[in-house]
Amino acid sequence: METLRIDVPDTKLTLVTQLLKELGVTVHKENTTDISARKKRLANISVWTDEDLKVFEETKKGFENWKPEEW
Repeated sequence: METLRIDVPDTKLTLVTQLLKELGVTVHKENTTDISARKKRLANISVWTDEDLKVFEETKKGFENWKPEEW
């Protein structure tokens, strides 16, 4: 299978897409992700502090100390 990239005027996009699909062509939309916007979103990812992780350690200890009841 070959890849073909074509620029279609906005006014004809629907018609061209429909024709290509009828011919069995798989149509992929171009990824127009703005790299600077992606970097900005990644910069806003929160980081967990040791205090945040402390809850998980306490829970882990609770499970380790848990003894199931005997029947």
